[in-house]
Amino acid sequence: MAKDILISLLAVIIISLSFLTSATAAHIVGGDITYRFLSFNADSTQVTFEINVTMYRDNLSGGAIFDSGMDAFFGIHREISPDNWILENQVTGINPTTPEEIIANDDPCVDEPQGVVGVEKASYIFNVTLDVVEDNYMISYQRCCRNESISNLIMPGETGAAFDVIISPEAQRLGNSSPVFKEFPPIFICAGFPVSVDQSAGDFNGDRLVYSFCTPFTAGGTFDSNTQQGGDLRCCECVRPAPGLCLPPFETVQFRAPFTPLGPLGGNPVVTIDSNTGIITGIPESTGQFVVGVCVEEFRNGVSLGKIRRDFQFNVLQCEKEVSAIIDADERLDDASNTFVINSCGDTTLTLKNLSTEERFIQSYDWEFYREDQLIFEQSGGAAQKDAEVVFPGVGTYEGFMIVNKGIDCADSAYFLINMFPDISADYMFDYDTCVAGPVSFVDGSSTRGDRLVGWEWDFGDGEFSSLPDPDHQFAVPGLRDVSLIVEDNNECKDTMTQQVAYFPAPSVIVVEPSNFIGCTPSEITLTNLSSPIDSTYDILWDLGDGNFSTEISPTHKYLEAGEYSISLDIVSPIGCGISRSYGEWIRIKESPDANFDCFPDELNIINRTASFTDLTDQAGAWLWDFGGEATSFIQNPTYTFQDTGIYKVLLTAYHPITNCPDTISKIIDVKPNVTFHYPNAFTPNGDSSNDLFLGTGYYDGLVNYNMTIWNRWGQLIFETDDPREGWNGQEFNTGTASPQGVYVYKAKFSDPRGNDFLEEGHITLLR
Repeated sequence: MAKDILISLLAVIIISLSFLTSATAAHIVGGDITYRFLSFNADSTQVTFEINVTMYRDNLSGGAIFDSGMDAFFGIHREISPDNWILENQVTGINPTTPEEIIANDDPCVDEPQGVVGVEKASYIFNVTLDVVEDNYMISYQRCCRNESISNLIMPGETGAAFDVIISPEAQRLGNSSPVFKEFPPIFICAGFPVSVDQSAGDFNGDRLVYSFCTPFTAGGTFDSNTQQGGDLRCCECVRPAPGLCLPPFETVQFRAPFTPLGPLGGNPVVTIDSNTGIITGIPESTGQFVVGVCVEEFRNGVSLGKIRRDFQFNVLQCEKEVSAIIDADERLDDASNTFVINSCGDTTLTLKNLSTEERFIQSYDWEFYREDQLIFEQSGGAAQKDAEVVFPGVGTYEGFMIVNKGIDCADSAYFLINMFPDISADYMFDYDTCVAGPVSFVDGSSTRGDRLVGWEWDFGDGEFSSLPDPDHQFAVPGLRDVSLIVEDNNECKDTMTQQVAYFPAPSVIVVEPSNFIGCTPSEITLTNLSSPIDSTYDILWDLGDGNFSTEISPTHKYLEAGEYSISLDIVSPIGCGISRSYGEWIRIKESPDANFDCFPDELNIINRTASFTDLTDQAGAWLWDFGGEATSFIQNPTYTFQDTGIYKVLLTAYHPITNCPDTISKIIDVKPNVTFHYPNAFTPNGDSSNDLFLGTGYYDGLVNYNMTIWNRWGQLIFETDDPREGWNGQEFNTGTASPQGVYVYKAKFSDPRGNDFLEEGHITLLR
């Protein structure tokens, strides 16, 4: 405890000094670790991966450069139980690749600050060979520190970073390669303007990837940043923590309110990440530096193979961003031409919604539409002309464009193709027998003014689908089903119709499957109702044949008496459709014995381990005894000697002499490990080999934690032993001055094999 306090005080002093000098450790702005499968050994018991640890540093802060050679330590850990990691190996001596500068944004319509932020990246690449096991492996790198100027963390200058990737047992067996991030985030983004940052990853195996914000890890500290060792002490509070000393799980960074791991940039709307695309969107409001964690979880056939995480720093700056021409459309052909496609089916009046940004920089909107080079619509003006409502002459393809800030600096244009298609209308009919559990027939009644219908998408509301024009569908379970039809014509125009189908027929036949037809009292029988279709809305009534009834779909019932029982079942649907069935003398229950036994003596111990068992069963013709798994017997009244002390579960299974039905009873037999230990009240240490030692006698196998002391009448300790076989010979500690004749006090304490504590105290007379 005192050592920890001293380390903490030294850390405070060193950190304080570092603020007065140069925080040479503060340089980390991000990083991630990925792995790539290379090969298996001959019998696939070992797998080799290439590990790529990519780091990003602030190259304008004056902080430390990338660690090289023996300064960079990479841990290979193994999870032997949940959140319990051990160090399997560590890798060092790896030099980083040549640092590469990340090129800053270059948007011609943004007035970007210059020379205020800069980022370099470098990678540490090495191979590891791992035994294929049922445990997770983790590759990790720990390093301090982050920039003191970070806005969304508490005490960022003292917060290090831990980067890791976990290689799951499934990934080991499959020879999986992790996803790899495609791009690093932009060097900076602009406060107050929409962002769209692609943090998607590529996956060599084509696995499904799910993206999320997650909490970055922290490791290390500034304890040795300004010491003579210069960051090489390797302690867990040091600049370069040692992987073997500083084990996972790593602590997480502490966010400063109102920022959170899921809202690390705040914003209005809050900056979020799309779980399917990995694209970060939103509008950050505050300038500063913000730490963000992005996780990518990898799934194959619904099974998670693990995740990679990236930890990086967003620099949010104040920018003068100008305009982008954007139209709400069905499709955007490409960014280069900025061409939007809008399709309209049957409606020749179209309202085009303008999504151009930023409105505060837009002074005018100019719209023009053409058909075969003939102008059919134009509109110009300020904010009142932002959107355009156009009445098109009829079916056909039209071209147009919209220009924001026409004729002034940083204007932008959006081009569009308008496809006016004929009307399409979805419709269908259906027919079925409401009381018979048969298929429902659906007949398409849709129409189009185009050339023809080309597609039908039926959704029957039960997880089943069809692409036929006129399908028949058998519902597996009853209920109210919203059935939808989407029709499509040759122009890719679609329309949808949804109707509700009430499907509540009675089953065509009652099918019941008992868990058993024959049982022994008491016998628990489950009557599984396989009749279809039924559900909880149907009225169910079982007559179980013994005066009991049930309204459950598939009841479980315990028959207590021997006999033959007839079963009947009535089923009525919510609309009154019914069916019944009876099963005469279907369930046969045979008589069982009533097993019981007694044991003598009542208590057994290490001295007497033999017990006599007496069968007390009513109506038994055969017996099977199990003596706690040690032995068995078929004798009615056996005698058995247990092999050792302990608690035994003795089972008797008795069999009826006629039906052969069994009944089992168990009782606990405790063979106690008694310790019998006694001390004499006098001894004569005169060397005649008779009563020369004072020590306890008795049975003490299994005795533990033994301690005996001897005290003289002045309260002085004159003998002590931890061995019950060692006695006192009348001399001080058995080697010193002979003690005079008289009365002495002894104290002995010990524990028996079951942990019960004992204390013996008394007087011993030494006679000479």
